[in-house]
Amino acid sequence: MTKLWVLFWIFSVLIFAIVIKLFFIQLIAPDRYQSNNYLQTRKILPQRGKIFDGNLQPLVLNQTAYLLYAEPKKIIDKNELIHKIDEILKIGEATLGGKINNDKLWTLVVSGLDKKTKEAISKLKLNGLGFEEESKRFYPEGSAAAHLLGFVGKNDKGENIGYFGLEGYYEKDIAGLPGILKTERDLFGNPIFIGVQSKLESEDGRDLILAIDKTAQQIIKERLKSSLQKYGAKEGCVIVANPMTLEIIALSCLPDFDPEQYYKFSENYFRNPVTSNVYEPGSIFKPLIMAAALNEKVIKPTDMYDESGPVKIGGYEIQTWNKKYEGKITMTRILEKSSNVGMVYVGQKLGEKKILSYLKQYGLGELTGIDLQGEASGFLKSEAEWYPIDYATVTFGQGIVVTPIQMIRSFSSLINGGWLIKPRVVLEIGSSDKEKNQIKQQKIRRVIDERTSILIKKMLEATVEHGEIKWAKPKGYQIGGKTGTAQIPIEGHYDPTKTIASFIGFAPVSEPKFIILVNLKEPSTSPWGSETAAPLFFEIAKELLVYYNIAPE
Repeated sequence: MTKLWVLFWIFSVLIFAIVIKLFFIQLIAPDRYQSNNYLQTRKILPQRGKIFDGNLQPLVLNQTAYLLYAEPKKIIDKNELIHKIDEILKIGEATLGGKINNDKLWTLVVSGLDKKTKEAISKLKLNGLGFEEESKRFYPEGSAAAHLLGFVGKNDKGENIGYFGLEGYYEKDIAGLPGILKTERDLFGNPIFIGVQSKLESEDGRDLILAIDKTAQQIIKERLKSSLQKYGAKEGCVIVANPMTLEIIALSCLPDFDPEQYYKFSENYFRNPVTSNVYEPGSIFKPLIMAAALNEKVIKPTDMYDESGPVKIGGYEIQTWNKKYEGKITMTRILEKSSNVGMVYVGQKLGEKKILSYLKQYGLGELTGIDLQGEASGFLKSEAEWYPIDYATVTFGQGIVVTPIQMIRSFSSLINGGWLIKPRVVLEIGSSDKEKNQIKQQKIRRVIDERTSILIKKMLEATVEHGEIKWAKPKGYQIGGKTGTAQIPIEGHYDPTKTIASFIGFAPVSEPKFIILVNLKEPSTSPWGSETAAPLFFEIAKELLVYYNIAPE
């Protein structure tokens, strides 16, 4: 009888202890025990928004990929499993060991696997491994618009995130919102079907409709690629925009990268030179100063200047690019022959304060606000840092740095009636089942008046017609533009053998449909923009005139 009482009290104490423990787990600290041992929370990944050109042709889509996960508690021999799957994945046994050697119920091993790799791992029939379907970025046109689009990589948590270009700038819009799945599991990791089961659905990302034209994009990249080889240039960029709206029609820089295999390229390839690199623009800058002087009515296109020889500013001497002087020439002729000394005269007529004022009105030294990640603002010195030689050299585009997107925005204001406009790549954000958000044009300010715009367009047309070199201009079309050759500053002085050759032009002159900026870095066949960048411009312009069915005038 005594033994029975002893057993009774032992069992009573045990039962009481169990009741107290359950009371503590369920009522006092349920979150602590559910989150750490029983309640498993997993993300439901959304579909990333797609990207289309202005004709709704796909530039970025999603394709099915596979996520490999592990359930460490179900793995029988971790070392053997790690060795076998690394023979397929080739990511290193130490890396895999860091992911799998833990006591978690579920852990991500690797994402973005293709079907072939998934099937190879499945054939191993290893306990503790599983797959989930996910989406992976697919670029139908390959690297045709790499700098424009950017790419989707991983953050420090192994999650997908957009970098550079549109993928980076519009990350919050196109990434979507993940959902959450909560399931209560037992000690062995199996679902407890009468336990907690809750699900919050994910929200897919929104699509982007661009101003980009896929055909125009292909044209400029192919022409740029052949020109880099033809002229022996290290790098090059071409931008095509609608000068009336500043919608970017095409944008390509070489060398570029493969956005699907971005990890094979160094970070130097990812920067978009159009938005992130600064350079001295050279003579393509001259029309900005000429237009400012016309707008202030301190000169007229027919006014004369005596180009008799070099000009001295302080201790410096400024010459023409070919050291030839024509005597009395008009303001229009100053642009036609790209006279540096003539531009110094125009700058003197405009005055120092007005020069600086117009540089600011053209938006130099400030962000354009283009919807691409990684834009640089350039640099504009404060008034106290300017010297007479600076006011002189800036009239012909030296001693000032700009980004290509700043240059094309400023130049567009000369030919669109005088308006400085915010450039944009995306026209519309939305999806088929939700309200679409249109990105409206934003006029920043008026820089020059309508009269000045008409005058400078005619002068730029004359610059093409009567320039130093005759190009293969399409017959019957009015085209305006300006060449530029800027020496590259190296360690405080200029190297005449290293230049950035440029051409900026537009067509048709009366009602411009497109503006094109071409930059070639260090062309080896000739340093001059007239002999390298200009021919590339006319090749592209000829194709675009035909493609857009623009009739001769």
